[in-house]
Amino acid sequence: MNLSTDDIQVRDDGGLLPEERVVLFTLSGCELGIPIHLAREIIRVPDITRMPKAPAFLEGVINLRGRIIPVLDLKKRFDMPLLDRTEETRILIVQLKDQSMGLLVDKVTEVLRYALEAVVTPKESILNIGVDYTEGFLMIGTRLVTLLKMERVFNVEEMKPFLEK
Repeated sequence: MNLSTDDIQVRDDGGLLPEERVVLFTLSGCELGIPIHLAREIIRVPDITRMPKAPAFLEGVINLRGRIIPVLDLKKRFDMPLLDRTEETRILIVQLKDQSMGLLVDKVTEVLRYALEAVVTPKESILNIGVDYTEGFLMIGTRLVTLLKMERVFNVEEMKPFLEK
């Protein structure tokens, strides 16, 4: 693995420590994050067109500058309490391989840099989010952020009928 000066931070002891950046957001009061390189943009919630016979967690599709983008409700995906949409509700547009999708989130809170050694990997399911959906947990002081494994959250086989050709 090649590291550039953009990929490192200097520790107090003078050593070099690899770091990552994540976009943090909330779902039903829980704080979650995805790698920033997957995030394309954050938009207000437009009209969402429902799709017949779609999985329950597929909220529908939106027209984003002429592109049809599926929108997933992660609270439904993880069986979390459903809250009403507010002025802070956003759609986080992400790119996985050659497919764009939107994640309906309660609020996008920040972009955060963290040291890779700050991530704790679970060995078993935590509440409703199984270990196959998580990269690990990021401990920031007293905060605990769930890092999502987007390749698993967004299962292309489940979504094939709803993806743009």
